[in-house]
Amino acid sequence: MALKRNEWQVRIIVYVLLLAGCFVFLMPLAWLLSTSLKADAGIFDMPPKWIPDPLQWDNYSKAVHTFPFFRYTMNTVFVTLMSMIGALLSSSFISYAFARLRWPGRDAWFIVMLSTMMLPTQITMIPLFILFKELGWIDTYLPLIVPFFFGSAFYIFLMRQFFMTIPKELSEAAKIDGCSEVYIWWRIFMPLSKPALATLGIFTFTLTWNDFLGPLIYLNDPDKFTLALGLRGFQQQFGTRWNVMMAASVLVMLPTLALFFSFQKYFIEGVTLTGVKG
Repeated sequence: MALKRNEWQVRIIVYVLLLAGCFVFLMPLAWLLSTSLKADAGIFDMPPKWIPDPLQWDNYSKAVHTFPFFRYTMNTVFVTLMSMIGALLSSSFISYAFARLRWPGRDAWFIVMLSTMMLPTQITMIPLFILFKELGWIDTYLPLIVPFFFGSAFYIFLMRQFFMTIPKELSEAAKIDGCSEVYIWWRIFMPLSKPALATLGIFTFTLTWNDFLGPLIYLNDPDKFTLALGLRGFQQQFGTRWNVMMAASVLVMLPTLALFFSFQKYFIEGVTLTGVKG
């Protein structure tokens, strides 16, 4: 059916606004990439040159060798992977209890859990630091990893919404066959929840990979620094070398972009399906 004239006008306006928004958001990224390929003398040229000539690809080599890039990368990968494992296992396990099990006060406790989302991070920062200090976890990765093994209110909410879209007949048939709740969660619900798990994985990866405040508070040994914290040290030491600084920033940013575009299909599907049922 052909669209009416007013509908076409609305679509054109929407597309123009979206293109304008994309331009605004892409400008800093374009400047970042352009600066990372410029020579020292051409960074602040007026008018600015968006395409450097010649391209200084050696800025990336300088960025890698100026600070312990690979050591910080391995530290960040370890913290990120462990956090993702903890977040996916704990949040999905707790979500299954809220979505499928019948127990006294389930709905009330679910509301209490959701209310914790309204607590700013700054409120719990000092109590958590005191707790981890008493446990002797300062200057270790445990404060950055262990909290993810206790679930996240937002993640639990998303997984619960997704679990409620799975037909009850599947779990009931499994119970008739003698399967336990843990077996049903692991062998039935988890394989069917790949879009939601991919969404949670992307959220956790982005959060931990780019986390600066957590490592800044709990890590003291430079050999244990993550990329975000190491990049801050790089900026303090070589802040005037903007081209090398931008090259290092691009390298730190690439894994997040690659992960998002690789799993974009699952991410959109997961976000859509987690809001189907309330």
